Amino acid sequence: MSSSAIDVALPEMLARYEPVIGLEVHVQLATATKIFCGCPTSFAAPPNTNVCPVCLGLPGALPVLNRTAVELAIKAAFALDCTVRPESRFARKNYFYPDLPKGYQISQYDEPLAERGSVTIHIADEVKRIGITRIHVEDDAGKSIHEGFRDSDRYSYVDLNRSGTPLIEIVSEPEMRSSAEAYAYVTEVKQILQFLEVSTCDMEKGHLRCDANVSVRPRGQEKLGTKAEVKNLNSFRFLKQALDYEIARQIALIESGGRVVQETRLYNPDTGETAAMRSKEHAHDYRYFPEPDLEPLRLNAKWLAEIRSSMPELPSARRHRFVGEYGLREYDADVLTQNRALSEYFETAAKISGDPKTTANWVMGDLLGMLKAEGREISTSPVPAENLGGLVKVLAAGEISGKLAKEIFPKMFATGRPAAVIIEQEGLRQMSDAGALEKIIADVVSANPKQVEQYRGGKTTVLNYLVGQVMKATRGQANVALVTDLLKQKLGDVC
Repeated sequence: MSSSAIDVALPEMLARYEPVIGLEVHVQLATATKIFCGCPTSFAAPPNTNVCPVCLGLPGALPVLNRTAVELAIKAAFALDCTVRPESRFARKNYFYPDLPKGYQISQYDEPLAERGSVTIHIADEVKRIGITRIHVEDDAGKSIHEGFRDSDRYSYVDLNRSGTPLIEIVSEPEMRSSAEAYAYVTEVKQILQFLEVSTCDMEKGHLRCDANVSVRPRGQEKLGTKAEVKNLNSFRFLKQALDYEIARQIALIESGGRVVQETRLYNPDTGETAAMRSKEHAHDYRYFPEPDLEPLRLNAKWLAEIRSSMPELPSARRHRFVGEYGLREYDADVLTQNRALSEYFETAAKISGDPKTTANWVMGDLLGMLKAEGREISTSPVPAENLGGLVKVLAAGEISGKLAKEIFPKMFATGRPAAVIIEQEGLRQMSDAGALEKIIADVVSANPKQVEQYRGGKTTVLNYLVGQVMKATRGQANVALVTDLLKQKLGDVC
Protein backbone atom coordinates (compact mmCIF):
# COMPACT_ATOMS: atom_id res chain seq x y z
CA MET A 1 0.00 0.00 0.00
CA SER A 2 1.54 3.36 -1.04
CA SER A 3 2.07 6.12 1.52
CA SER A 4 -0.12 8.49 -0.52
CA ALA A 5 -2.99 6.00 -0.47
CA ILE A 6 -2.66 5.83 3.30
CA ASP A 7 -3.32 9.55 3.71
CA VAL A 8 -6.67 9.07 1.94
CA ALA A 9 -7.71 5.74 3.46
CA LEU A 10 -6.55 6.03 7.07
CA PRO A 11 -9.42 8.16 8.49
CA GLU A 12 -12.03 5.78 7.06
CA MET A 13 -10.10 2.74 8.29
CA LEU A 14 -9.81 4.10 11.82
CA ALA A 15 -13.58 4.38 12.05
CA ARG A 16 -13.68 0.56 12.10
CA TYR A 17 -10.36 -0.39 13.68
CA GLU A 18 -8.46 0.67 16.78
CA PRO A 19 -4.65 0.82 16.77
CA VAL A 20 -2.76 -0.40 19.83
CA ILE A 21 0.74 1.05 20.22
CA GLY A 22 3.48 0.48 22.74
CA LEU A 23 6.89 2.16 22.55
CA GLU A 24 10.38 1.17 23.63
CA VAL A 25 12.49 4.31 23.92
CA HIS A 26 16.27 3.83 24.11
CA VAL A 27 18.09 6.80 25.65
CA GLN A 28 21.84 7.32 25.89
CA LEU A 29 22.76 8.68 29.31
CA ALA A 30 24.83 11.87 29.47
CA THR A 31 27.99 10.42 30.99
CA ALA A 32 31.55 11.24 29.97
CA THR A 33 32.56 7.59 29.98
CA LYS A 34 30.96 4.25 29.16
CA ILE A 35 28.86 2.23 31.54
CA PHE A 36 31.38 -0.49 32.43
CA CYS A 37 34.75 1.05 31.50
CA GLY A 38 36.60 4.36 31.25
CA CYS A 39 36.36 4.82 27.47
CA PRO A 40 34.91 8.20 26.38
CA THR A 41 31.40 8.43 24.95
CA SER A 42 32.28 11.35 22.66
CA PHE A 43 30.51 11.43 19.30
CA ALA A 44 32.27 11.41 15.90
CA ALA A 45 35.63 10.09 17.13
CA PRO A 46 37.60 8.17 14.47
CA PRO A 47 36.10 4.67 14.07
CA ASN A 48 37.12 2.05 16.61
CA THR A 49 39.24 4.41 18.74
CA ASN A 50 37.02 4.78 21.85
CA VAL A 51 37.43 1.11 22.74
CA CYS A 52 39.19 -1.06 25.30
CA PRO A 53 39.27 -4.73 26.35
CA VAL A 54 36.16 -4.26 28.54
CA CYS A 55 33.82 -2.80 25.92
CA LEU A 56 35.25 -5.20 23.31
CA GLY A 57 34.57 -8.17 25.60
CA LEU A 58 38.11 -9.51 25.47
CA PRO A 59 38.91 -12.50 27.71
CA GLY A 60 39.72 -11.58 31.29
CA ALA A 61 38.31 -8.03 31.11
CA LEU A 62 35.87 -7.24 33.92
CA PRO A 63 33.13 -4.59 33.93
CA VAL A 64 32.90 -1.90 36.64
CA LEU A 65 29.55 -0.12 36.91
CA ASN A 66 29.50 3.66 36.27
CA ARG A 67 27.94 5.36 39.32
CA THR A 68 26.92 8.47 37.35
CA ALA A 69 25.02 6.32 34.84
CA VAL A 70 23.04 4.77 37.68
CA GLU A 71 22.30 8.18 39.19
CA LEU A 72 21.01 9.53 35.86
CA ALA A 73 18.87 6.44 35.36
CA ILE A 74 17.35 6.88 38.83
CA LYS A 75 16.55 10.55 38.07
CA ALA A 76 14.75 9.47 34.89
CA ALA A 77 12.80 6.85 36.85
CA PHE A 78 11.70 9.35 39.50
CA ALA A 79 10.69 11.92 36.86
CA LEU A 80 8.62 9.32 35.03
CA ASP A 81 6.82 8.43 38.26
CA CYS A 82 8.34 4.95 38.51
CA THR A 83 9.02 2.88 41.60
CA VAL A 84 12.77 2.35 41.92
CA ARG A 85 13.63 -1.11 43.14
CA PRO A 86 16.05 -1.25 46.08
CA GLU A 87 17.73 -4.18 44.36
CA SER A 88 18.03 -4.93 40.66
CA ARG A 89 20.19 -7.33 38.67
CA PHE A 90 22.09 -7.35 35.42
CA ALA A 91 21.74 -10.16 32.92
CA ARG A 92 23.38 -11.23 29.68
CA LYS A 93 21.12 -10.91 26.66
CA ASN A 94 22.61 -13.23 24.08
CA TYR A 95 22.39 -12.61 20.36
CA PHE A 96 24.85 -12.48 17.51
CA TYR A 97 25.33 -9.36 15.41
CA PRO A 98 28.59 -8.18 13.83
CA ASP A 99 28.48 -5.00 15.92
CA LEU A 100 28.06 -6.85 19.23
CA PRO A 101 31.65 -7.77 20.13
CA LYS A 102 30.89 -9.68 23.35
CA GLY A 103 28.21 -11.80 21.71
CA TYR A 104 25.82 -10.56 24.39
CA GLN A 105 24.44 -7.29 25.72
CA ILE A 106 24.59 -6.53 29.44
CA SER A 107 21.03 -5.55 30.30
CA GLN A 108 18.41 -6.19 32.96
CA TYR A 109 15.68 -8.77 32.63
CA ASP A 110 13.30 -9.90 35.37
CA GLU A 111 14.59 -7.48 38.02
CA PRO A 112 14.88 -4.06 36.33
CA LEU A 113 15.90 -0.78 37.94
CA ALA A 114 12.38 0.70 38.00
CA GLU A 115 8.76 -0.23 37.28
CA ARG A 116 5.17 1.04 37.08
CA GLY A 117 5.46 4.67 36.02
CA SER A 118 3.48 7.00 33.80
CA VAL A 119 3.62 10.00 31.50
CA THR A 120 0.76 12.47 31.06
CA ILE A 121 0.18 13.72 27.52
CA HIS A 122 -2.09 16.41 26.07
CA ILE A 123 -3.88 15.79 22.77
CA ALA A 124 -6.04 18.76 21.74
CA ASP A 125 -8.19 19.37 24.82
CA GLU A 126 -7.78 15.86 26.20
CA VAL A 127 -5.38 14.70 28.91
CA LYS A 128 -4.29 11.07 28.92
CA ARG A 129 -2.02 9.01 31.15
CA ILE A 130 0.29 6.51 29.42
CA GLY A 131 1.65 3.80 31.69
CA ILE A 132 5.32 2.82 31.81
CA THR A 133 6.00 -0.86 32.40
CA ARG A 134 9.68 -0.65 33.26
CA ILE A 135 12.96 1.19 32.93
CA HIS A 136 16.09 -0.90 32.71
CA VAL A 137 19.78 -0.09 32.32
CA GLU A 138 21.96 -1.63 29.63
CA ASP A 139 25.00 -1.10 27.45
CA ASP A 140 24.74 -0.25 23.77
CA ALA A 141 26.01 -2.26 20.83
CA GLY A 142 28.31 -0.88 18.16
CA LYS A 143 27.16 0.38 14.78
CA SER A 144 27.03 -1.42 11.44
CA ILE A 145 27.50 0.96 8.52
CA HIS A 146 25.93 -0.19 5.28
CA GLU A 147 26.55 2.79 3.01
CA GLY A 148 29.00 5.60 2.30
CA PHE A 149 31.96 3.51 1.22
CA ARG A 150 33.18 2.65 -2.26
CA ASP A 151 32.46 -1.04 -1.75
CA SER A 152 29.25 -0.68 0.29
CA ASP A 153 27.45 -2.79 -2.29
CA ARG A 154 29.54 -5.75 -1.12
CA TYR A 155 30.58 -5.06 2.46
CA SER A 156 29.29 -3.57 5.69
CA TYR A 157 31.63 -1.78 8.07
CA VAL A 158 31.57 -1.94 11.87
CA ASP A 159 32.39 0.93 14.24
CA LEU A 160 32.57 -0.19 17.88
CA ASN A 161 32.97 3.26 19.43
CA ARG A 162 29.36 3.18 20.62
CA SER A 163 29.73 -0.27 22.15
CA GLY A 164 29.35 0.00 25.90
CA THR A 165 27.75 3.44 26.06
CA PRO A 166 25.16 3.59 28.85
CA LEU A 167 21.47 3.35 27.94
CA ILE A 168 18.14 3.20 29.63
CA GLU A 169 15.23 1.55 27.88
CA ILE A 170 11.81 2.98 28.75
CA VAL A 171 9.08 0.47 27.94
CA SER A 172 5.53 1.81 27.80
CA GLU A 173 2.27 -0.02 28.25
CA PRO A 174 0.38 -0.60 24.96
CA GLU A 175 -1.95 2.30 25.74
CA MET A 176 -1.47 4.67 22.79
CA ARG A 177 -4.24 4.65 20.22
CA SER A 178 -2.85 6.87 17.45
CA SER A 179 0.38 8.14 15.96
CA ALA A 180 -0.46 11.55 17.46
CA GLU A 181 -0.51 10.05 20.96
CA ALA A 182 2.79 8.28 20.32
CA TYR A 183 4.30 11.54 19.07
CA ALA A 184 3.07 13.40 22.16
CA TYR A 185 4.38 10.67 24.47
CA VAL A 186 7.91 10.64 23.04
CA THR A 187 7.98 14.44 22.94
CA GLU A 188 7.08 14.61 26.64
CA VAL A 189 9.63 11.94 27.59
CA LYS A 190 12.35 13.73 25.64
CA GLN A 191 11.54 17.08 27.26
CA ILE A 192 11.61 15.59 30.76
CA LEU A 193 14.97 13.88 30.20
CA GLN A 194 16.50 17.02 28.72
CA PHE A 195 15.24 19.12 31.65
CA LEU A 196 16.94 16.69 34.03
CA GLU A 197 20.10 16.67 31.88
CA VAL A 198 19.84 12.89 31.94
CA SER A 199 20.47 12.90 28.18
CA THR A 200 20.85 15.35 25.34
CA CYS A 201 18.31 13.19 23.44
CA ASP A 202 20.02 14.24 20.20
CA MET A 203 18.36 11.92 17.71
CA GLU A 204 20.83 12.78 14.94
CA LYS A 205 23.59 11.34 17.12
CA GLY A 206 21.54 8.30 18.12
CA HIS A 207 21.08 9.48 21.72
CA LEU A 208 17.37 8.72 21.50
CA ARG A 209 15.95 5.90 19.40
CA CYS A 210 12.54 4.35 19.38
CA ASP A 211 11.02 0.95 18.55
CA ALA A 212 7.24 0.73 18.14
CA ASN A 213 5.02 -2.31 18.69
CA VAL A 214 1.89 -1.89 16.59
CA SER A 215 -1.29 -3.93 16.22
CA VAL A 216 -4.88 -3.23 15.25
CA ARG A 217 -8.21 -4.71 16.32
CA PRO A 218 -11.86 -4.10 15.44
CA ARG A 219 -13.29 -1.34 17.58
CA GLY A 220 -15.00 -2.74 20.66
CA GLN A 221 -12.85 -5.89 20.71
CA GLU A 222 -10.80 -6.49 23.87
CA LYS A 223 -8.39 -9.09 22.49
CA LEU A 224 -5.20 -7.66 21.06
CA GLY A 225 -4.29 -8.19 17.45
CA THR A 226 -0.99 -9.61 16.19
CA LYS A 227 1.75 -7.00 16.54
CA ALA A 228 4.60 -5.97 14.31
CA GLU A 229 7.68 -4.23 15.68
CA VAL A 230 9.02 -1.23 13.74
CA LYS A 231 12.68 -0.72 14.67
CA ASN A 232 15.09 2.19 15.01
CA LEU A 233 12.87 5.20 14.38
CA ASN A 234 15.29 8.09 14.74
CA SER A 235 13.05 11.13 14.33
CA PHE A 236 9.65 12.10 15.67
CA ARG A 237 8.39 12.81 12.16
CA PHE A 238 9.45 9.35 10.98
CA LEU A 239 7.82 7.78 14.05
CA LYS A 240 4.48 9.34 13.16
CA GLN A 241 4.77 8.48 9.46
CA ALA A 242 5.85 4.89 10.16
CA LEU A 243 2.98 4.32 12.58
CA ASP A 244 0.38 5.73 10.18
CA TYR A 245 1.70 3.52 7.40
CA GLU A 246 1.90 0.40 9.55
CA ILE A 247 -1.60 0.89 10.99
CA ALA A 248 -3.07 1.28 7.50
CA ARG A 249 -1.06 -1.68 6.15
CA GLN A 250 -2.34 -4.02 8.85
CA ILE A 251 -5.95 -2.87 8.44
CA ALA A 252 -5.78 -3.25 4.66
CA LEU A 253 -4.27 -6.73 5.06
CA ILE A 254 -7.06 -7.85 7.38
CA GLU A 255 -9.77 -6.28 5.19
CA SER A 256 -8.48 -8.19 2.17
CA GLY A 257 -8.67 -11.52 4.01
CA GLY A 258 -4.99 -11.72 4.89
CA ARG A 259 -3.29 -12.24 8.23
CA VAL A 260 -0.86 -10.01 10.10
CA VAL A 261 2.27 -11.92 11.06
CA GLN A 262 4.48 -11.15 14.03
CA GLU A 263 7.67 -9.72 12.58
CA THR A 264 10.23 -6.96 12.83
CA ARG A 265 9.96 -4.23 10.19
CA LEU A 266 12.05 -1.23 9.18
CA TYR A 267 10.75 2.14 8.03
CA ASN A 268 12.07 3.63 4.79
CA PRO A 269 11.68 7.44 4.93
CA ASP A 270 12.32 7.72 1.17
CA THR A 271 9.24 5.66 0.32
CA GLY A 272 7.24 6.34 3.48
CA GLU A 273 6.71 2.60 3.90
CA THR A 274 7.71 -0.17 6.29
CA ALA A 275 9.27 -3.41 5.04
CA ALA A 276 9.82 -6.79 6.67
CA MET A 277 13.26 -7.23 8.24
CA ARG A 278 12.96 -10.61 9.94
CA SER A 279 10.27 -12.97 11.16
CA LYS A 280 9.30 -12.84 14.82
CA GLU A 281 6.51 -15.40 14.68
CA HIS A 282 7.52 -16.70 18.07
CA ALA A 283 8.91 -14.63 20.93
CA HIS A 284 12.65 -14.39 20.43
CA ASP A 285 14.66 -16.38 22.97
CA TYR A 286 17.65 -14.29 23.96
CA ARG A 287 18.75 -16.89 26.52
CA TYR A 288 19.01 -14.40 29.37
CA PHE A 289 21.08 -15.48 32.32
CA PRO A 290 22.50 -13.57 35.31
CA GLU A 291 25.61 -11.50 34.60
CA PRO A 292 28.30 -13.35 36.61
CA ASP A 293 30.77 -10.43 36.68
CA LEU A 294 28.45 -7.87 38.32
CA GLU A 295 26.97 -7.89 41.80
CA PRO A 296 23.26 -7.06 42.22
CA LEU A 297 22.69 -3.30 42.16
CA ARG A 298 21.64 -2.37 45.70
CA LEU A 299 20.41 1.19 46.36
CA ASN A 300 20.21 2.61 49.86
CA ALA A 301 17.37 4.90 50.86
CA LYS A 302 19.66 7.80 51.77
CA TRP A 303 21.22 7.99 48.30
CA LEU A 304 17.81 7.76 46.63
CA ALA A 305 16.53 10.62 48.81
CA GLU A 306 19.59 12.74 47.90
CA ILE A 307 18.99 12.13 44.20
CA ARG A 308 15.32 13.02 44.46
CA SER A 309 16.05 16.24 46.35
CA SER A 310 18.62 17.32 43.75
CA MET A 311 16.17 17.14 40.84
CA PRO A 312 14.96 20.36 39.21
CA GLU A 313 11.36 21.36 38.71
CA LEU A 314 9.90 19.24 35.92
CA PRO A 315 8.50 20.78 32.70
CA SER A 316 4.83 20.15 33.49
CA ALA A 317 5.13 21.73 36.94
CA ARG A 318 7.04 24.69 35.50
CA ARG A 319 4.42 25.23 32.79
CA HIS A 320 1.67 25.24 35.41
CA ARG A 321 3.63 27.68 37.60
CA PHE A 322 4.35 30.07 34.72
CA VAL A 323 0.62 30.31 34.03
CA GLY A 324 -0.33 30.79 37.70
CA GLU A 325 2.56 32.92 38.92
CA TYR A 326 3.27 35.06 35.87
CA GLY A 327 -0.15 35.13 34.22
CA LEU A 328 1.14 33.71 30.94
CA ARG A 329 -1.08 32.07 28.37
CA GLU A 330 -0.77 28.29 28.30
CA TYR A 331 0.67 28.47 24.77
CA ASP A 332 3.38 30.89 25.93
CA ALA A 333 4.20 28.70 28.93
CA ASP A 334 4.52 25.69 26.60
CA VAL A 335 6.97 27.54 24.35
CA LEU A 336 9.04 28.87 27.25
CA THR A 337 9.43 25.43 28.82
CA GLN A 338 10.55 23.65 25.67
CA ASN A 339 13.91 23.26 27.37
CA ARG A 340 15.37 24.02 30.76
CA ALA A 341 17.82 26.70 29.58
CA LEU A 342 15.06 28.67 27.86
CA SER A 343 12.74 28.51 30.87
CA GLU A 344 15.52 29.66 33.20
CA TYR A 345 16.47 32.48 30.82
CA PHE A 346 12.89 33.74 30.74
CA GLU A 347 12.46 33.56 34.49
CA THR A 348 15.70 35.45 35.17
CA ALA A 349 14.75 38.19 32.68
CA ALA A 350 11.18 38.41 34.00
CA LYS A 351 12.28 38.92 37.60
CA ILE A 352 14.54 41.80 36.55
CA SER A 353 12.00 43.46 34.26
CA GLY A 354 9.06 43.14 36.63
CA ASP A 355 6.86 42.58 33.56
CA PRO A 356 6.66 38.83 32.80
CA LYS A 357 4.17 39.07 29.92
CA THR A 358 6.19 41.64 27.97
CA THR A 359 9.36 39.71 28.73
CA ALA A 360 7.78 36.54 27.37
CA ASN A 361 6.89 38.33 24.14
CA TRP A 362 10.47 39.58 23.71
CA VAL A 363 11.96 36.14 24.41
CA MET A 364 9.60 34.27 22.07
CA GLY A 365 9.68 36.91 19.34
CA ASP A 366 12.80 39.02 18.92
CA LEU A 367 15.29 36.87 20.82
CA LEU A 368 14.35 33.42 19.52
CA GLY A 369 13.91 34.84 16.03
CA MET A 370 17.42 36.28 15.92
CA LEU A 371 18.93 33.17 17.50
CA LYS A 372 17.25 30.98 14.90
CA ALA A 373 18.47 33.21 12.07
CA GLU A 374 22.05 32.71 13.27
CA GLY A 375 21.67 29.02 14.09
CA ARG A 376 22.34 29.59 17.79
CA GLU A 377 20.87 28.13 20.96
CA ILE A 378 19.62 30.05 23.98
CA SER A 379 22.70 28.92 25.90
CA THR A 380 24.92 30.93 23.53
CA SER A 381 22.72 34.03 23.36
CA PRO A 382 24.81 37.21 23.06
CA VAL A 383 22.07 38.94 25.05
CA PRO A 384 22.22 37.66 28.65
CA ALA A 385 18.91 37.27 30.45
CA GLU A 386 19.85 40.17 32.75
CA ASN A 387 20.30 42.46 29.74
CA LEU A 388 16.97 41.55 28.19
CA GLY A 389 15.27 42.07 31.54
CA GLY A 390 16.93 45.47 31.73
CA LEU A 391 15.61 46.46 28.30
CA VAL A 392 12.03 45.52 29.21
CA LYS A 393 12.38 47.36 32.53
CA VAL A 394 13.33 50.71 30.95
CA LEU A 395 10.61 50.20 28.34
CA ALA A 396 7.99 49.60 31.04
CA ALA A 397 9.23 52.66 32.95
CA GLY A 398 8.61 54.85 29.89
CA GLU A 399 12.27 55.76 29.49
CA ILE A 400 12.21 54.53 25.89
CA SER A 401 9.44 53.88 23.39
CA GLY A 402 8.58 50.54 21.84
CA LYS A 403 10.05 51.73 18.55
CA LEU A 404 13.32 52.65 20.23
CA ALA A 405 13.40 49.29 22.02
CA LYS A 406 13.16 47.59 18.62
CA GLU A 407 16.16 49.63 17.47
CA ILE A 408 18.17 48.99 20.61
CA PHE A 409 17.71 45.22 20.80
CA PRO A 410 19.61 44.36 17.57
CA LYS A 411 22.50 46.49 18.85
CA MET A 412 22.43 44.53 22.11
CA PHE A 413 22.47 41.30 20.12
CA ALA A 414 25.36 42.44 17.93
CA THR A 415 27.56 43.89 20.69
CA GLY A 416 26.52 42.23 23.94
CA ARG A 417 26.12 45.68 25.53
CA PRO A 418 23.28 46.33 28.02
CA ALA A 419 20.39 48.54 26.95
CA ALA A 420 21.31 51.27 29.45
CA VAL A 421 24.80 51.64 27.93
CA ILE A 422 23.45 51.86 24.37
CA ILE A 423 20.79 54.39 25.40
CA GLU A 424 23.37 56.58 27.13
CA GLN A 425 26.07 56.35 24.46
CA GLU A 426 23.70 56.97 21.54
CA GLY A 427 21.34 59.45 23.20
CA LEU A 428 18.27 57.31 22.68
CA ARG A 429 16.34 58.17 25.82
CA GLN A 430 12.64 58.91 25.27
CA MET A 431 11.57 62.56 25.02
CA SER A 432 9.00 63.34 27.70
CA ASP A 433 9.56 67.10 27.99
CA ALA A 434 6.15 68.59 27.19
CA GLY A 435 7.63 72.00 26.38
CA ALA A 436 10.07 70.62 23.81
CA LEU A 437 7.40 68.41 22.28
CA GLU A 438 4.88 71.28 21.99
CA LYS A 439 7.31 73.18 19.75
CA ILE A 440 7.75 70.14 17.46
CA ILE A 441 3.98 69.55 17.41
CA ALA A 442 3.37 73.18 16.44
CA ASP A 443 5.73 72.73 13.46
CA VAL A 444 3.98 69.48 12.41
CA VAL A 445 0.53 71.10 12.61
CA SER A 446 1.70 74.08 10.54
CA ALA A 447 3.24 71.79 7.91
CA ASN A 448 0.09 69.64 7.52
CA PRO A 449 -2.94 71.98 7.15
CA LYS A 450 -4.88 69.50 5.02
CA GLN A 451 -4.69 66.73 7.66
CA VAL A 452 -5.52 69.21 10.41
CA GLU A 453 -8.64 70.29 8.52
CA GLN A 454 -9.64 66.64 7.97
CA TYR A 455 -9.25 65.89 11.68
CA ARG A 456 -11.34 68.87 12.72
CA GLY A 457 -13.93 67.82 10.16
CA GLY A 458 -14.43 64.53 11.99
CA LYS A 459 -11.85 62.24 10.37
CA THR A 460 -10.16 61.37 13.67
CA THR A 461 -8.01 58.58 12.18
CA VAL A 462 -5.80 61.31 10.72
CA LEU A 463 -4.44 61.79 14.23
CA ASN A 464 -2.30 58.67 13.75
CA TYR A 465 -0.63 60.29 10.74
CA LEU A 466 0.18 63.43 12.70
CA VAL A 467 1.56 61.39 15.60
CA GLY A 468 3.74 59.57 13.09
CA GLN A 469 5.10 62.87 11.80
CA VAL A 470 6.07 63.91 15.31
CA MET A 471 7.76 60.56 15.90
CA LYS A 472 9.64 60.96 12.63
CA ALA A 473 10.79 64.44 13.65
CA THR A 474 12.07 63.10 16.98
CA ARG A 475 13.71 59.98 15.46
CA GLY A 476 11.23 57.81 17.33
CA GLN A 477 12.26 59.16 20.72
CA ALA A 478 9.08 60.98 21.66
CA ASN A 479 6.73 59.58 24.29
CA VAL A 480 3.83 58.43 22.09
CA ALA A 481 1.16 58.76 24.77
CA LEU A 482 2.27 62.28 25.62
CA VAL A 483 2.47 63.26 21.95
CA THR A 484 -1.09 62.02 21.39
CA ASP A 485 -2.45 64.03 24.32
CA LEU A 486 -0.60 67.20 23.29
CA LEU A 487 -1.79 66.89 19.69
CA LYS A 488 -5.40 66.53 20.77
CA GLN A 489 -5.06 69.64 22.90
CA LYS A 490 -3.41 71.53 20.07
CA LEU A 491 -6.16 70.57 17.67
CA GLY A 492 -8.87 71.64 20.09
CA ASP A 493 -9.96 68.17 21.25
CA VAL A 494 -9.23 68.41 24.92
CA CYS A 495 -10.95 65.05 25.50
